[in-house]
Amino acid sequence: MILAFSVAPSGTGDASVSDAVAEAVKVVRASGLPHRTSSMFTEIEGEWDEVFDVVKRATEAVLPFGSRVSLVMKADIRPGFAGELDGKLERLEAAIAESGDENV
Repeated sequence: MILAFSVAPSGTGDASVSDAVAEAVKVVRASGLPHRTSSMFTEIEGEWDEVFDVVKRATEAVLPFGSRVSLVMKADIRPGFAGELDGKLERLEAAIAESGDENV
């Protein structure tokens, strides 16, 4: 499965949540699972139980930064497939190149 998630504290009184998010991303990186972080989400790939364990621990790492935590998740569950974190993007780029218009 690939799971995209965003976790952030609220009730902090501070507009910046970068320190809290940094703690969550440290948990993801320490997991050893394939992952990618962008400006809005972190994607992580693995088996159901291991991915959800990492998300739970990342959420717990954010708890001390506010009075509550917001967690948003979206999952692509495709049994029997691995390496899709990169594979999906490679197929997308190939489809764009085949169309002959890379400015799409």
